[in-house]
Amino acid sequence: MAVSTPAVSVQYAPLWVVRTFFGILLLLGALLVADYGVSWDEPVDHANGLVSLRYIADKVAPAWSANQALLQNSPVLEGYVENDHGALFEIPMVLFDVLRPGTDTRTYHLFRHACIFLTCVGGIWALYRLALLRLRNGYVALVAAALFVLSPRMFAESFYSGKDMVFLATFTLGMYTLARLLERPTLRRALLHGIATGVAVDIRILGIMLVPFTLTLLALELWFPTGPSIRRQVATVIGGYLVCAVAAIIVGWPYLWASPFNHFLAAFENMRRFRWPGFVLYMGRQESALALPWHYAPVWILITTPVTYSAAAVLGLLGVAMRGIKRPLELLKTYNGRLDLLFSGWLVLPVFMVIALDSVIYDGWRHLYFVYPALLLLAVSAGWQLWQRGRTSPRLRPVVLALGAVVALEAAVTAVRMVLMHPNQQVYFSFLPAEQVEQQFERDYWGLSYRQGLEYLIKRHPEGQIFVDPTHRAPFENNREMLAPADQQRLIADPNAPGRYYITGYRDTPGRVTPEMGQEVYSVKAGGVTILSVCKRP
Repeated sequence: MAVSTPAVSVQYAPLWVVRTFFGILLLLGALLVADYGVSWDEPVDHANGLVSLRYIADKVAPAWSANQALLQNSPVLEGYVENDHGALFEIPMVLFDVLRPGTDTRTYHLFRHACIFLTCVGGIWALYRLALLRLRNGYVALVAAALFVLSPRMFAESFYSGKDMVFLATFTLGMYTLARLLERPTLRRALLHGIATGVAVDIRILGIMLVPFTLTLLALELWFPTGPSIRRQVATVIGGYLVCAVAAIIVGWPYLWASPFNHFLAAFENMRRFRWPGFVLYMGRQESALALPWHYAPVWILITTPVTYSAAAVLGLLGVAMRGIKRPLELLKTYNGRLDLLFSGWLVLPVFMVIALDSVIYDGWRHLYFVYPALLLLAVSAGWQLWQRGRTSPRLRPVVLALGAVVALEAAVTAVRMVLMHPNQQVYFSFLPAEQVEQQFERDYWGLSYRQGLEYLIKRHPEGQIFVDPTHRAPFENNREMLAPADQQRLIADPNAPGRYYITGYRDTPGRVTPEMGQEVYSVKAGGVTILSVCKRP
C-alpha cells in the first residue's frame, strides 16, 4: 500500500560518503565535547531526572533505591514543583550518575554532554533521511545535514542543551517516521511512528504536535485514496498509531503513571499557561517575558541564522504557496506535495502559534529550535529546484551559479567564524555588528563563558582562596564543577570580600564594563562581541 510516490528514482550517495560524513561529525564531537561549559539549566535537569528515577526505583526496586544516597536525597515526585516536565532523556543520565564510582562532577557533565551530542547526531541523520525522501538525491540530502552542522548556534547547543536540542532531534526523528509512514502506510511503520511520537512527547510536551500532523496527512489519503481498499487500511494504521503513541507516552513519562489522563491535561495546561516572570534584553529595551512584542521570535530567528539559509527558506515557502494556488491537487494528492505541506507547517505553525497565543518564550528562540530542520529542508529544496532549472535553461544558468556561489561562500565564512568563536558559537549573530549586539540583545544567556573566566582566575592565582562576586550565582556554581576538585574549593562566592573579582556574562545587561564593576582584567569575546568580563574590585 503506498501513496503517489515520485516517479524519479533515488540517486543515493555512495555508502562510504555517507559514513565518512557522519564519522567525521562523530570524531569532531569527540574532540570538542570537553571544551564547553555547563549551561544554566543543567542542575535543574539533573534534579528532574533524579526525581523521576527515584519514583521508578521505589516501585520496581525499593530495596536498591533505599540504599542509593543520591536518590534518597532527592524529592519525591508527588508535589515536586517540576514533576510535569518530561524526563525521558534525563533518567538514563542520572542512572549513570547513581551507578558510577566516584563523585567527580566533571565526569558526569562530560558524559551527559557526549550523550546530548550523540542524540543530536541522530537528529541530523533523520534530517538527512527526510531530505533524501523528498529530494531523491543523496548528495543534496547531505548538503541539508551539512548546513545544520554549519549553523553555529545549533552546533554549539548540540553539546549541552538537553531540552531544546534533544527535543529537536527527537521531533525530527518523529517527522522522519511520519514521512516513511506516508510513503507506505503499514501497521509496522505506524507502530514505529507511534514510538517516535511518544519519545518526543516524553522529552517535551510540544511533541504532541506530531499527532495532528500525522492525522491530517493520513486524512488526505482517506480523502484522495490511491486504491480501492486504501481507506480501510489507513483506518487500521491510524488506530494502531494512536494506541502505540498513547502507550509510549505513558510508559516513558513516570508523572503520568498514577493518573495518565488527568496528569497529561495538567501538564498541557501548565505548558499553555507557562509564566516566566523575568525580563529579556531585546532591541535595547528590558522587555517582560510576559509581554514580548509579536516579532520577538521571527527577529531572533533572522539575526541568528545565516542569511542565505533564511532567504532560501523563504523562497521555498513561497514556492510551496504558489504551487498551492496554481495546482492545489498536486500538493494534496502527491507524496512530494504532502511532504512540502508537512515541512511548511512544521516551520510556520509553531511560530504562528507563539505569536497568536502570546506564548512566553525567552533566551532567544531556543524554545522553537525544533522548527529549524524544516527551515533547512525548505531552503535546500528551493536551491535544488533552482539548480535543476538552471541546468536546462541557458538564461537561468548564470544566475543559479551565482546564487550557488553566494551560498557556498557564506557557508565557508560561517565555518571559519565557528572555528574562531569556539567554544562560544552559541552567541553567533549572522549579520549584526558587534556594537549593536552588545547594546540591543542578550548574549551568553546560558552562562557557558563563565567556565573560561573561572579557568583564568585559577591560572592567575595558582594557590590560595579566590573570592568571586558573580552577577548570577547559577552559572558560577555550574561551571565551577568543570574544574578540578581542589580548584573548586578555592573559588568562593563572596560579594563583600576585599579584592574580590566581579564576573558578568551580560545576560540581560547592555553595553560593556562600567567603573562600578571594577577594573577589567579579563574578557571573553566571540565574533567581536564581549560575552564575559572579569573585573578586579578593591
